[in-house]
Amino acid sequence: MNKTLQYLIWFLIAIIGASAVGGIALHRGESINALWFVAAAVCVFAIAYRFYAAWIAAKVLVVDATRATPAERLDNGRDYVPTNKWVVFGHHFAAIAGPGPLVGPTLAAQFGYLPGTLWILVGAVLGGAVQDMVTLFLSTRRNGRSLGQMAREELGPIGGFAALVGTFTIMVILIAVLGLVVVNAMKHSPWATSTVAATIPIAMIVGIYMRLIRPGRVLEASIIGVVLLLLSVFGGGYIDHHPFLRGLFDHDGLTLAWWVIVYGFAAAILPVWLLLAPRDYLSTFMKLGTIFLLAVAIILLQPEVKMPALTQFIDGTGPIFGGTLFPFVFITIACGAVSGFHALIASGTTPKLIANESDIRMIGYGAMLLESFVAIMAMIAATVLEPGVFFAINSPAGLVGKEAADAVATISSWGFPVTVEQMETLARQMGESTLFARTGGAPSLAVGMASIFGSAFGEHLLALWYHFAIMFEAIFILTTLDAGTRVGRFMLQDMLGNFWPKLGQTSWYPSVLFTSAIVVAGWGYFLYIGVIDPNGGVNILWPLFGISNQMLAAIALSVGTGILIKSGKLRYAWVTGLPLSWLVVVTTTAAWEKITSADVRVGFIAAANDMSAKLAAGVLPPEKAAVAPQLIFNQQLDAVLTLFFVAVLWIVILDMLRVSYRSLSGKPVLPSVEADHMQTKLDTAWVRD
Repeated sequence: MNKTLQYLIWFLIAIIGASAVGGIALHRGESINALWFVAAAVCVFAIAYRFYAAWIAAKVLVVDATRATPAERLDNGRDYVPTNKWVVFGHHFAAIAGPGPLVGPTLAAQFGYLPGTLWILVGAVLGGAVQDMVTLFLSTRRNGRSLGQMAREELGPIGGFAALVGTFTIMVILIAVLGLVVVNAMKHSPWATSTVAATIPIAMIVGIYMRLIRPGRVLEASIIGVVLLLLSVFGGGYIDHHPFLRGLFDHDGLTLAWWVIVYGFAAAILPVWLLLAPRDYLSTFMKLGTIFLLAVAIILLQPEVKMPALTQFIDGTGPIFGGTLFPFVFITIACGAVSGFHALIASGTTPKLIANESDIRMIGYGAMLLESFVAIMAMIAATVLEPGVFFAINSPAGLVGKEAADAVATISSWGFPVTVEQMETLARQMGESTLFARTGGAPSLAVGMASIFGSAFGEHLLALWYHFAIMFEAIFILTTLDAGTRVGRFMLQDMLGNFWPKLGQTSWYPSVLFTSAIVVAGWGYFLYIGVIDPNGGVNILWPLFGISNQMLAAIALSVGTGILIKSGKLRYAWVTGLPLSWLVVVTTTAAWEKITSADVRVGFIAAANDMSAKLAAGVLPPEKAAVAPQLIFNQQLDAVLTLFFVAVLWIVILDMLRVSYRSLSGKPVLPSVEADHMQTKLDTAWVRD
């Protein structure tokens, strides 16, 4: 293409993107067309990938397409396996795109559409995608080392030990929370359960086809897998309405929890080509297919975003969660903008699969941008609902009233009118008995998606679209859980390898079984207790999900910044240093408020003291008084864990600054553990297949 024409096209994309972002930021009318959001996301992400990501890959990281990757040099047929770039992309995207980009923007909509949308756009381009790509590159150059181990080997034992312990602890918390979300999504939902179950044998068929039957024939395997996947989706709908088959897949939470635990263990120990990579790859078709279908429906319908740009709840009085706009919008929306969990995948499974360094930009930066596009779609789906309906679904009954009449009266008094009849009609259309107080974000997201799909493709199918959306969310989340379990195994192997080198060998099967069992037992315990006890297990850890995830991102950016400075790239250190500085301010402020705030809806200690006082005064209802001691303990434990994570973060940051200062001063520092250059021998035609 003529260069002048290229420049003109990119100039037009920039003008459209700037106009769309400006329209979103400056519009203050009654409503705004959702097309502005789609246009802003597409243009901003396209420009960022084409120019900013390309510059980072070429100038800052200096990727080398002729260099053999760990997947080639250490190929063991189980964890290190050179894999087609599209399969790796599918695995990576499916692994990082959990509930966060769906639920986070939905919950943050209580502040209005503007703060969350701008954070998704800016945070992803300058922070999240940069973290993912830099971490993936650094791990690939270091034989696929985990984030914590890279910190230990590049920064030193103090910051490294803190990073190892902190990242592993956070990983266990994140997987446990994801496990509970999966269980709740599939509980008594035969459609979701049967479809998710079907993806496992389908993935193994595809894996065997690509590995043993027709090696390298990714297109053929993809067609087979997608056809089977679509059949499983429609088959799930049939099962859901068949009396006998429905009973086979209609399970309670505890049964599903055990199956999730067994699946997590299997995904951690089986060869990556057999289950994990093909399942994640196929799930990506489902995820992106649904999201792009949603985008097409939005383009066709051009729905109006009915939520205001800013609501009165930016002052911290929001009904969905407590806390002011700053810093809690940046904590609530993590995975759609910046997520530390991504750094664990980027230094876990993915660097052991990449066949060529030139693919790091597409997989690291590109997959994050796609996830952010998912977050934009979730924001649209949540905000095209009438605000009164949105708050009726997401506000807890204890705040707005247990009776429908009380709830609508309270919500209408906020300036967001809604009626009992309106909510009853909506519930009936969605095939539900009620939609009041369906907190957590997932139900309102499903209602929003179903409303858009129904308007575009037939409103008589609203119930079908609603339950499809619930199933879609379950598939979204499970792919994060299985990859996270395998990454947790790698992290534990790296840690134990510092004490007994044999345990650090990912190819030694006794170590694989031993470390996988420990990781699964860790998050499985919290999941099990959380399912049988609504006040125990993972339920204790829920309030830590967002803040610990962002602290993990700050740790990853600290390690990246330190390695860049050690490598003589001080002038480029701002690439990771800028988002690091922002996250340090956000997470430290949020942690301070969670510990010291006098607002019982924000501060852990304040909530514990308030409940203790009410328990002593005898003003609590009998059922709440019975569990009050455990709830008090939960709040106190969350405060202690928050302090622990803040301490870990600052130990890593200070150690990074120490190493950077010594390096810039010419003083001795730990040598780089980057693997020596080895010329690749892979067939480039296969790599580019």
